[in-house]
Formats: sequence, C-alpha cells, structure tokens
Amino acid sequence: MSSSIINLLLQGIGETFYMVIVSTAVAYLFGIPLGVLVYVTDKNGICKNSIINMVAGFVINVVRSIPFLILLVAILPFTRLVVGTTIGSTATIVPLVVAAVPFVARMVESSLKEVDPGVIEAAKAMGSSPWQIICKVILPEAKPSLLVGGTITLATILGYSAMAGFVGGGGLGAIAVNYGYYRYQTDVMFVTVALLVIVVQVFQEAGIRLVNHIDKR
Repeated sequence: MSSSIINLLLQGIGETFYMVIVSTAVAYLFGIPLGVLVYVTDKNGICKNSIINMVAGFVINVVRSIPFLILLVAILPFTRLVVGTTIGSTATIVPLVVAAVPFVARMVESSLKEVDPGVIEAAKAMGSSPWQIICKVILPEAKPSLLVGGTITLATILGYSAMAGFVGGGGLGAIAVNYGYYRYQTDVMFVTVALLVIVVQVFQEAGIRLVNHIDKR
C-alpha cells in the first residue's frame, strides 16, 4: 500500500473522529432536553402533559423512521444553509446531528426511566421543584446509564458517518466508497473496515472505563 494511501487513511481517521465526536456532542446538547421533556411529560412523569408528550414523541418517531441516506439527501438545502456546502466532513455533521437527536432523546428517556421512583417521591416530599428534581435527582441518578447510552450513540453515529461517504461525506466511509467500491481496490476496503472496527472498539472501551469509574454502586 502506497504512502499516499496511508496518509489518506490517517486523514480519514482524523475526519471520522472529528465528525463523530462533534456530532455526538451537538446531538446530546439537543437530545438531552428533548429526552427529559418526553420523560417528565409522560403520564407517570412529574410534569404530566399529554399534548406536549404526544407532539414530541411524534416528531422523534417520524425522524427516526427515515433511513439516514434518505434524510441526508432530503436536508441538503438545510445543510448548505447551515455550513455553506454539502460536501466534506463538516457538512456531514449537520445530517448526523439531525438523525442522532431523536435517537439520543429515546436513549435519554430510557435511561431516566431506570431511576428509582422512590428517590423521586422522596425529593417531592422534601418540597423540591420539578426543575430541582430533574437537575439534582433524576439526571445524577441516571448518569451511568446515560454514559452507556452515549457509548452506543457514538457507535451508531460512526455507522451513519460511514454511509455518508456515498454522497460526498468525508472520513473513512468516503475512502471506502471512493477507493474500495468505485476503484475496486479491495485492500483499501478491507483496511478501512478494519479501521472502522478499531475506532468502534476504542469508543466502546473508553465509554465502559468511564462508566466503571463514575458508577460507584
């Protein structure tokens, strides 16, 4: 394998880390509030509101039901509006975030449902406001589960980023498509797949170690 291909693969690894980490961070920035909203407005939540819960749940389900490649193409005008282009790793972040936010919201909702209801009832009995219960009881109690969800989200977004290579996205996915698929360079394809597997393992191992460090139960 030539040095130019090796340099290209190294650049692809950097672009993949960039897309995945930034997309995950932004997705959680929007996904956590959305997940909390769905959780607290549920029929068993601390701020019951069936209308808000139904609307938020509907939006989440609609976006999650759209295959990523179709979503990526459908929002190309929005991507161009946000970052000024539809090609490259930075442009890929926009559809990655749009696709990941509903996924993160459901992961967050699932994690919050694991919190012991007795702890929440105790906080209510002490006169805590809903905001205090969310920030000081529910989210801290759900932290280990949220971190596990974050690890799963990283792997999911990594898979999305690889698919983006078919429409001009950057990273290892683009290299696999351009060299392994269009140019029939199977060696590049195999190396790219191996690198993607290694990146997933790195994310998962880092996530597990972080969870074990934080979870003192």
